[in-house]
Amino acid sequence: MWLYVLLLCCFLWVAVWYFRDQQMLRSFKDKYVFITGCDTGFGNLLAKRLDKKGFRVLAGCLTLKGADSLQRAASPNLRTTLMDVTDSESICKAVEWVRTEVGEKGLFGLVNNAGVANPIGPTEWMHIEDYRQVMAVNTFGVIEVSLAFLPLLKQARGRVVNISSVLGRLSANGGGYCISKYTIEAFSDSLRRDVHHFGVKVSIVEPGFFKTAVTNLESLEASLRQLWDRLSPETRQSYGEDFFRNYVKVQNFIMNLVCDPDLSKVTNCMEHALQAKHPRTRYSAGWDAKLLWLPASYLPAFIVDVVLAAILPKPAHCVR
Repeated sequence: MWLYVLLLCCFLWVAVWYFRDQQMLRSFKDKYVFITGCDTGFGNLLAKRLDKKGFRVLAGCLTLKGADSLQRAASPNLRTTLMDVTDSESICKAVEWVRTEVGEKGLFGLVNNAGVANPIGPTEWMHIEDYRQVMAVNTFGVIEVSLAFLPLLKQARGRVVNISSVLGRLSANGGGYCISKYTIEAFSDSLRRDVHHFGVKVSIVEPGFFKTAVTNLESLEASLRQLWDRLSPETRQSYGEDFFRNYVKVQNFIMNLVCDPDLSKVTNCMEHALQAKHPRTRYSAGWDAKLLWLPASYLPAFIVDVVLAAILPKPAHCVR
């Protein structure tokens, strides 16, 4: 009997969750959304899709070329501005520009999408500056932009959408990327709990691997080659001359296997977080996120360690 009661409770919970999840806002025409990193990738696609749906899109681009290209591909309602999330002055200028655009309505949505990945590779190959340059964009850029826009978000009782990664749940490689995404998870959780008093909602999107500039194989290999070339002779000897070639082979194999070209799987999550009356706390985008990385993040650490050790090449002078 208790089993039937439990099953009934589970069914009712799923039914209620599904009903809430399907409830959407009626109109988007008076709602302003600011998106960072709109030159290419997820941000570029999201800006175009929200523009077609009637949102008042304010797109932050790093380059003039990216801004002009997006402006030509969108309606006159979409506005662009240049913004570097690592530059406090640039952020302040963007906030004032947005404040002028939105007026008394405030800012309904902030999508922290801008991000970088390189350099990625074995931890010993890194310098401290390698971590700083990634976290300047992925971590401190997101935090500073969020804090700067909070007054406008509180004014509209809006919402924040932070783009994290499945590698914010499971650190599969060295470098600043995984670390930066772990911090976004923590920052988003604390921000969500602090600003819900003001009617501001915070969601996290955790994409798997998708074909964007971040996962471009040529860029990844070139960055890895720079790390390898600057290693001291002693360190290179400990890894062996074959290690670099084998590491690149494994990296390319994994990327070709799991990278999904359908970026809409990620932007669909972003759109739901902006359109739903009750946005989810977390969104997982991509088959690899749901079936591989997130389940793996709940496994005992030693199991993940064994699997990754079996996949990645071993240094020439390894002792285990």
